[in-house]
Amino acid sequence: MRFKRTKIVATIGPSSCDPKTLENLIKAGMNVARLNFSHGSHEEHASYVKTIRAVAKKLNTPVAILQDLSGPKVRIGDFKEGSITLVPGKTFTLSTVACEGTVDRVFINYPHLHNEVEKGAIILLDDGRRKLEVISVKGTDVVTKIIVGGTIKGRRGVNIPGAFRKVSPITAKDRADLAFGLSEGVDFVALSFVRSPADIAKLRTLIKKLSPKHQPPIVAKIETLEAIEHLHDIIEGTDAVMVARGDLAVEVSPENVPLLQKKIIRKSVAAGKPVITATQMLESMITSPVPTRAEVGDVANAILDGTDAIMLSQETAMGEYPVEAVEMMTQIALKTENDLAYQKLFTRKSTDAAMETINAIGQAVVGTAQAIDAKAIVALSESGITGRMISRCRPMRPILVFTPKEKTARTLALSFACHPFVMKSFGDLLMVVAESKKMMMHEKLAKKGDQIVIAAGIPFGKVGGTNMMMVQDL
Repeated sequence: MRFKRTKIVATIGPSSCDPKTLENLIKAGMNVARLNFSHGSHEEHASYVKTIRAVAKKLNTPVAILQDLSGPKVRIGDFKEGSITLVPGKTFTLSTVACEGTVDRVFINYPHLHNEVEKGAIILLDDGRRKLEVISVKGTDVVTKIIVGGTIKGRRGVNIPGAFRKVSPITAKDRADLAFGLSEGVDFVALSFVRSPADIAKLRTLIKKLSPKHQPPIVAKIETLEAIEHLHDIIEGTDAVMVARGDLAVEVSPENVPLLQKKIIRKSVAAGKPVITATQMLESMITSPVPTRAEVGDVANAILDGTDAIMLSQETAMGEYPVEAVEMMTQIALKTENDLAYQKLFTRKSTDAAMETINAIGQAVVGTAQAIDAKAIVALSESGITGRMISRCRPMRPILVFTPKEKTARTLALSFACHPFVMKSFGDLLMVVAESKKMMMHEKLAKKGDQIVIAAGIPFGKVGGTNMMMVQDL
């Protein structure tokens, strides 16, 4: 059996929400189903969750559900005529006081704008397609000169690098959506427009308050200039990371994104945090059954950078070829992974002695598996830490993670090379090893005479206690 080590996150929407399509998506290689709460009602998302869980159970495949909160998107208001044309060289006013949009002015829903921008500041509209330069601030009016014009509709997004400091990362809508998502048992929660580790801490506190018994890992979306400035501390404070290249490109300019992508991935892997690379990966496949050559290269390069997961957005949510897009990502991943340098390590010292023990054992496990040409690495884990720390070393062998918890199995669906299997219970070491070997043979993951390397924490049940490695013959 050939294992794909890079994970695929696919956004679920009208094009992919029916049971048959979801089944085909999972068979094609989808590991995580993303629910974008910028769109859709709670009723629609509840239906998605129910169907995803049912199909995953039918296929006996752990599939994680990622709830992506919409966050505080700053937008302009509506225009009286529906749309206008911005003419380069003309003036255009953004008002923080409600007004009817015309060719001369429009409302912006950020009340502090006039206090946060100065003459010379650049304001981008509609995902960077339209460009304005501030020429003066008069009370609550921000007067700009149109640099790059064109037709624009109402309710388009606004980006101003360095501004929006007073916007809370969690809106009232996000709170309601989060409470709903937690009640549905989502496996990850993604926070948009993260600016500092305090934003992550605020979300973690809210999750604990809303759901004392179920606290899913947090994915920090890196898409602002402030997030780049606080990158180290954000990665330390979060559970996983997303390189959200859409808004990031608008904030820092597109030519800076490739190097920032590599930096974010490198630092995330070094910290042992799963990292997702997102935005426009196979965008042409929204309407085309095949991607462009540049898109194929983009996906491959993200894998070579060391990303845990690659993400599809509109391609699977609204596109005409959702299954084909996932199949293409799987093909690219399998081909690219064969050329990955052995044990592509991103390591750094930790001040936590227990974590250093886990890191050392993870590296030893991967090195041993390579040296003896083991068929697979087996991780026995209740919390998933053992699997994630081995994943951090980017092994060439699949990591078969046996766990007694379905929740742990689903969260491992995001980690590079980890293939989780739910085992009924963990008893003593010899019993668990025997059961895992039996399951591998039954699932045809290995055959008699193969060697495997096993890692575990003894005694079982102690979180973060990975302290044992052994080699076994099947």
